[in-house]
Amino acid sequence: MTDRIEIKAALSVTDTGEIIGTAWPYGTADRVGDMIEKGAITTPATLPMLFAHDQGQVIGVWDTITEAETGLTVKGRLLVDDVERAREVRAMIRSKAVTGLSIGFVTNKATPRAKGRTITALTLHEISVVAIPCHPGAQITSLKSDGTPMNKETHMENEDLITDQTDPKAPGNAPQIDTKAFDAVVARLDKIEAKANRPQGVHITGPVADAETKAFGNFLRRGVERITPDEVKALTVANDASAGYLAPQEFGSELIKLLREFSPIRSYAKVITISAPSITYPRRVTGTAATWVAEIANRTASGMTFEQVTMTPHELATFTDVSNALLEDNAYNLEGELLADFAESFAKTEGLAFVKGTGAGQPFGIMAATGIAELKTGVAANFPASNPADVLIAMYHKIATTYAQSGVWMMNRNTLAIVRTWKDGNGRYLVLDPITAGAPSTLLGRPVVEMPDMDDIGAGLCPILFGDMSGYRIIDRVGLTTLRDPYSLATNGQVRFHARKRVGADVTHPDRFIKLRVAV
Repeated sequence: MTDRIEIKAALSVTDTGEIIGTAWPYGTADRVGDMIEKGAITTPATLPMLFAHDQGQVIGVWDTITEAETGLTVKGRLLVDDVERAREVRAMIRSKAVTGLSIGFVTNKATPRAKGRTITALTLHEISVVAIPCHPGAQITSLKSDGTPMNKETHMENEDLITDQTDPKAPGNAPQIDTKAFDAVVARLDKIEAKANRPQGVHITGPVADAETKAFGNFLRRGVERITPDEVKALTVANDASAGYLAPQEFGSELIKLLREFSPIRSYAKVITISAPSITYPRRVTGTAATWVAEIANRTASGMTFEQVTMTPHELATFTDVSNALLEDNAYNLEGELLADFAESFAKTEGLAFVKGTGAGQPFGIMAATGIAELKTGVAANFPASNPADVLIAMYHKIATTYAQSGVWMMNRNTLAIVRTWKDGNGRYLVLDPITAGAPSTLLGRPVVEMPDMDDIGAGLCPILFGDMSGYRIIDRVGLTTLRDPYSLATNGQVRFHARKRVGADVTHPDRFIKLRVAV
């Protein structure tokens, strides 16, 4: 077999739980003759620290794994502040009751020797602290062939069951099977199979749920007063003193991803996160002016003037009610359903504000901002009055080249349906569909963004906007907060889940945009 578990000794521990040890010494073979060459071991940046190879007993983490001249040295830390078992293991190491390290690895490349192998490539999977070294002389032990009876609850990983690796071709030297170890492996596989066959109450699609997701699901169903201390630690607590509600970090991050599906402006505008009540940006109004002068003529003074743009996040909130029966009996992804519900509600509201917001208790919308240049065209009944291509080309060249080359066209789907019928003087459509799947349509070489909250074509309205969206800034206040309220609707057998966030927006560079206004 190529999967091995090797136990090696030589380790120490400090009062704070720091462990230093040698996981494998180079230059000497183990008891069955296997040697590992320096440079053969492939390791990740960190590895979990287990006790006795039991995946249910994670007691720490290995932070540093180094190949020194003498062997594979490791340095890690027991989680003595958070895990009771880690404190027990520290006491056992200090009392010399536990003195061994055990590595679990998969052999990738090896060559045979007279006895054993020379391993030149392997992948390290885990390192455990173990209780009983089997080679007291060199303090290097191996569970591959010692024949020591094993407790079936020890959960040793990938143990080699061959007890003697002398030449199997020699007469009388056929490998012998350690039946006790074999029984232990069979018993463990039976437990894994039984666990896999148990019916599950909640099925989460995609990757296996992590501790934060599981803890948040329990919080939603039972409330903070009925979840375990470890589950409370798995939740992220908001830093804001006025928003001490619990939510896992993944929940807030995924919400932003869903918001982009509903509000395409977020994918193009400049979005930042702030932690203060507001943020102020200085904006230069005028700059210095250089003038031509004679060699000894007087110079003309000039200066710069500035103004300030202050942006304030505004609160956006919603809630949804869920019955107690649904929370107790649901057999689907409850967290995902709440996430989608909150995201859709936030997206519809803030998407409208990003386009037409007045700034009074809500963000300033890009179409409501002052200072953006306009190009007027014909009346709605004969839109546009002149050649369509001439109107769009004029818009494109009304802003600076740098901004135009980074600009996008923004309009709703109804307007786009009309623009798609426009052709140039040679009869070619102005809007070109993408060649690559997933890419946006283009107009004069720049992307077209469908924004459902833009105006339709109508008298006095602005149905089309063109510009560089870096001139529009969206600010998000820290995180999303959620509140579970099991009391307000208790008589109806329901729980109310509140969600809120704070977001602001404004145009910081109006010179980067131009809008098309229909004549009255």
